[in-house]
Amino acid sequence: VIMSTKIDLSNLLGTIPKSLKSELIIVFNEIVRNFRESRWEPSELNGGKLCEVVYSILNGFVTGSYPSTSSKPRNMVDACKALEQAGTNFPRSVRIQIPRMIVALYEIRNNRGVGHVGGDVNPNMMDAYAVLRMSKWILAELIRVFHNVDVQIAEEAVESLTDRTLQIVWEINGKKRILDPKLSMKDKTLLLLYHSNHSVSETELVQWIEHSNASVFRRDVLKNAHKERLIEYDQAQKLIDISPIGIRYVEEKLTLDL
Repeated sequence: VIMSTKIDLSNLLGTIPKSLKSELIIVFNEIVRNFRESRWEPSELNGGKLCEVVYSILNGFVTGSYPSTSSKPRNMVDACKALEQAGTNFPRSVRIQIPRMIVALYEIRNNRGVGHVGGDVNPNMMDAYAVLRMSKWILAELIRVFHNVDVQIAEEAVESLTDRTLQIVWEINGKKRILDPKLSMKDKTLLLLYHSNHSVSETELVQWIEHSNASVFRRDVLKNAHKERLIEYDQAQKLIDISPIGIRYVEEKLTLDL
C-alpha cells in the first residue's frame, strides 16, 4: 500500500537549512535504494553518512548556528555525548534519543565488516536491515520534532519519501510494473532499467511496460534513448542497459525534488 502524508513533502523539515535537508533526503534514499537492490555494504556506508548529516543538524540546532554542509566530527561518540549537555529547554530527543541512535548506527558502519563466524546467515543483510530501520526511525523523529506532529504522521511522511524508491517499481510473479501510469514510456523504461541489476531484454521491457507494439517501442523509445546515451541498446542481442547518464536522469528527474 502506498501511504500518503499530511505533511507537504516540499516543506519537510522546513526549519532546517535547505542544503542540509537535501543532503539528508539524498542519503536516506540511497540507503533505501541500496537495500532494495541487495547492495548491503553501500547501505551500511551510507548509514555512516546519514549519521554525519543528522549530527550536523542536531549540533546546529543546539548551538544556534547551522553549517552549510554536513561534516564528520573528530569523534562521533564523544560529539553525540556532548549533545546531552545541552539545556533541558531542548527536546530530549535532540539531546539524548537521536544521538544515542546515531552512535549505534555509526557502530554498525565502522565495526561490522569482519569477524562473523557462521556461514548460514548473511550478516551483511541483517546489518543493512538494521541500518534501514534505524535510519527511518531517525528521519521520522526529526520530522516529528521539527514539525511538532505525532509519531504516526511522522512515520507516514517517511514512508511517502520511501515510495519513490521502493514502490514506484512493483515486482510480482517475475514481472515488474510501474505504479505511476502517468509517466512517459521513456521514463518507465529508465526506471525499470534503474531497478534492475543486470541487462534487460527487449522482450522483458515490452512485457513489463505492456506496450502494444514492440516495433514502435523499439523505434520511439529504445533507439531514441540510445541516441541520447541514456541507455546502451544492443540491437543484435536485444539487450538493454542503463548508462551513467540514464542513472543521473532517474535520480535527478524521477526522484523526490526538494
